[in-house]
Amino acid sequence: MLCPAFRVATETIDLGYRPRDWAVGFHTSLARFRVAVIHRRGGKTVGSIADMVDAALRCTLKRPRYAYIAPLLRQAKQVAWDYLKDYCLKIPGAQANEAELRIDLPNGARIQVFGADNYDALRGIYLDGVILDEFGDMDPRAWVEVIRPALADRVGWAIFIGTPKGRNEFHKLYEHAGEAQGWERFMLKASQSGLIDASELTDARAIMTEDQYAQEFECSFDAAIQGAFFAEEFRLVDADERITGVPWQPGQKVFTAWDLGIDDATAIWFGQQAGREIHLIDYMEVSGEGLPAIVKRLDAKPYAYDKHLLPHDVEARELGTGETRRETLKGLGVDCTVLPQQNVEDGIHSARMILSRCWFDARKTERGIECLRQYRREFDDKRKVFRERPLHDWTSHAADAFRYLAMGIERVGKKPKALEIPDFGAV
Repeated sequence: MLCPAFRVATETIDLGYRPRDWAVGFHTSLARFRVAVIHRRGGKTVGSIADMVDAALRCTLKRPRYAYIAPLLRQAKQVAWDYLKDYCLKIPGAQANEAELRIDLPNGARIQVFGADNYDALRGIYLDGVILDEFGDMDPRAWVEVIRPALADRVGWAIFIGTPKGRNEFHKLYEHAGEAQGWERFMLKASQSGLIDASELTDARAIMTEDQYAQEFECSFDAAIQGAFFAEEFRLVDADERITGVPWQPGQKVFTAWDLGIDDATAIWFGQQAGREIHLIDYMEVSGEGLPAIVKRLDAKPYAYDKHLLPHDVEARELGTGETRRETLKGLGVDCTVLPQQNVEDGIHSARMILSRCWFDARKTERGIECLRQYRREFDDKRKVFRERPLHDWTSHAADAFRYLAMGIERVGKKPKALEIPDFGAV
C-alpha cells in the first residue's frame, strides 16, 4: 500500500499516512501472513493499522470483519484506538462506537479493537484480517485455538508485530516466516533504520542494561526477558541441556503439583524423583473444566500417582455444594497433600532453588517451560520500574503450580508418620 489516500466513490481522501522506507516492502507484500520485528518507535503499529484500513475499504466480500488485538484490552485501546479513529473518521459515512471500540465503514466493513487477555470472547467470529500487536506477550493459544480458525473460511490474513521477548512463540513465528510458503518476515534495527537520532540512542543505551537495549532497539531474541523471575536459572538449564527427552519411569510413582483455577485455567505439573534430580515428565493446563473432568484426564494417563500437592485454597468451601474442593477431589479418588499458605516471594525463591535440580521433557512440558521463561514482574508505568509482585497473565498458572511443587517437593515419597497413641497403662 504505497498510496496514502483511499478512494471513496469519486472522492479521494488523504488520511495523512506516509509509509516509512521500511514499510514500502511491507505494504506491497503479497504474503498472507507477515511477521514484522521492528524496533521501538519504528512505526509498526501505525503502518499496520493503515494497511488494515486500506484492506477493509478494498474488500469486496459481504460484511468484512477486521480486528486489532493487543495483549490487554486497555493496552489495545491506548495504543490503537486513536489511530483508527484518526484514519477512519476522515472517510464519509464512517462511524465510531466508543463503547465497543468499533469502527463501521460505509462499505459494511467493521474494524474492532480487542485484548488477548480474554481471547475466548473471540470464539465463533470470522475475520478477514487481523493485527496481533506485541504477539510475544500474548498467550500463544489465542492464535492457534481461536484467531487462526477465525481466518479459515474467508481465507483471511494476519500481521504479527512486536519487539522480541526471548525465544518464545513470536520467535518461532519469525523463524517459520523465513521458510514457509505464504509467509514473509521483516526486521528493522534502530542501528540500521536511521529513524531515531544517534544521540537519542546513545542516551538510551547509557541508562538501559545491555539486554534492555538489545531487545528494544536492536531486535535481539537472545536478550534476557526484562523482569523475568527465572532468567538466570533457565540460562543454566539451557547450558546443561536439561530440556530434552525425559522418559517416564513406569516402576516409579508420579507426583503432581496443582494451581487450581476457578474462573480461569488449572495447571498441573507431573514429576518423578531420581535421587536429587526432579524429572518433569508432563504438564497439563485446562480451562473451563470442573474437577470431575480434570480428574478424568489424570486417570487417562498411564501414571501411578504418589502425592498430589495442592495450595491451601483447596480447603475453600463451594457455595453450591457446601463441600471443600479437597473433599470433592477425595470423592473422585484424589487424596490431596495440602500445602501451608506462603507468600509469593518465598514461593518464587523456593522455585529458584530447585530449578538447578530439574530436568524437563521438551515435548510434554513445552507449554509449562514457556510460561516459566515468560513469568515476570509487573511493570509500573508511572515510575518506570519493575514491581516485586508478579504480572498476572497467561504465564501465572504454570508458574504458581511450579511454586507449589517447589514448596512441597520434600514431602514427596515420604510416608505420613504413624499416629502415636500414648500408653496409659492398664485400667
